[in-house]
Amino acid sequence: MTSFDSSVRFPAFVFTNDGDESTRGVREIGLSDIAPDGVLIEVEYSSVNYKDGLATTASGKVARISPLVAGIDLAGRVVDPAGSSWKVGESVIAHGYDIGTARHGAYARYCRVPADQIVHQPAGLDAREAMIIGTGGFTSALSVIALEDWGLTPADGPVLVTGATGGVGSMAVAMLAQRGFEVVASSGKPAQADYLRSIGASSVIDRNELSEPDRRPLQSMNYAGAVDCVGGVTLANVLKRLKYGGAVAASGLTGGADLPATVMPFILRGVALLGIDSVQTPHDVRQRAWDRLATDLKPKDLEAIGHEIGLGDLDRVLTEILKGNVSGRYVVRPR
Repeated sequence: MTSFDSSVRFPAFVFTNDGDESTRGVREIGLSDIAPDGVLIEVEYSSVNYKDGLATTASGKVARISPLVAGIDLAGRVVDPAGSSWKVGESVIAHGYDIGTARHGAYARYCRVPADQIVHQPAGLDAREAMIIGTGGFTSALSVIALEDWGLTPADGPVLVTGATGGVGSMAVAMLAQRGFEVVASSGKPAQADYLRSIGASSVIDRNELSEPDRRPLQSMNYAGAVDCVGGVTLANVLKRLKYGGAVAASGLTGGADLPATVMPFILRGVALLGIDSVQTPHDVRQRAWDRLATDLKPKDLEAIGHEIGLGDLDRVLTEILKGNVSGRYVVRPR
């Protein structure tokens, strides 16, 4: 199949917002309905991310075109290189940039992606595993790599993961544990404590311990480092609890975009706030992260984290992820 065969029809999950009304669901489209430029990829798997939930609701204010084929990440095979150096049949991964927000995304059998936004699917990962990891796991890997590059080692003490049952959090728990760290998981879901321990958490704390405002500029030094997927008051409290010279890798804002903190953790304890961006990550950094995700950062039991669904299940799962009711990772098989 090539990008010039405009007769191909296939199902896609489409979000439409005309200003007065928004709809989303599975409908049949053709190659002429997706992005007109880029390498044509046959999507084997995509996944469900919090951002996908935002991109398929009017209140999320993420979708920048309408209609929009949603889906911000994919693993698949090149069908038409479109004049690039990619080869037909190569296994590739793509995510971030404008995929699934300002250009048509991966919740369809085919997707077109600019050539320079694609990375090789490394040996050691198949397409399904890559999307169990997905954007969430990629963000987790960037967080772990940032902490290690900062100098954090298992000997330094416990590492906290907030929002630990989410896509980024659960992967971070698994990766850090695999690297030998003592992991403390923060979650608002008591019923998921056994699950968090099964993927590597040494202990589990209630998220309320971190989500309540505290006017004190500093708290007890409990953690050598942290992966924060929540932001807001939670991130402020994490900063207050870091040990001297500790660091937090921050990537989320489900708890709010404000940071009600003081400079005290930075100027009295020398802590660091490491920003993690998975959208505009440079190509070489992306490939480095995926290469590690296929080796020492690959969670040992991805099947315990991943749940497979089809396009018809997306409406339900996208609703639940925005409510905070999703544990682990949902992978989407569009065919």
